[in-house]
Amino acid sequence: MLQEKWQDTKNTIKDKFSVSNEGELKIDEEGGIEIEFIEFESPIGQIRLEFVTKPIILEKKTNYSKRIGSETQVTYIYSDTERSTQMIAYKWDDLSEDWVEMESNAFASM
Repeated sequence: MLQEKWQDTKNTIKDKFSVSNEGELKIDEEGGIEIEFIEFESPIGQIRLEFVTKPIILEKKTNYSKRIGSETQVTYIYSDTERSTQMIAYKWDDLSEDWVEMESNAFASM
């Protein structure tokens, strides 16, 4: 999903539903991850959409020793310029009192 499509999606949600929370998170791990989210009340319950932008992995290096009991260490090299994006949908679960990721086939019936 592109940034422009995400902005269109957020604007449509704001027009049609009651938004309860909206914001951005920045995580410095894994090359720097940016998460934009919006939470709203829909006909199927409380929904949270996240737009995740993170750098592409260019290389994966594995450091290990053939000695017994030694540890294996994995190092990732991230791109400074190329980034990937994805949208993840969550639904609030009252029993566990936490967000549960929705499967993409759940949107086929909507």
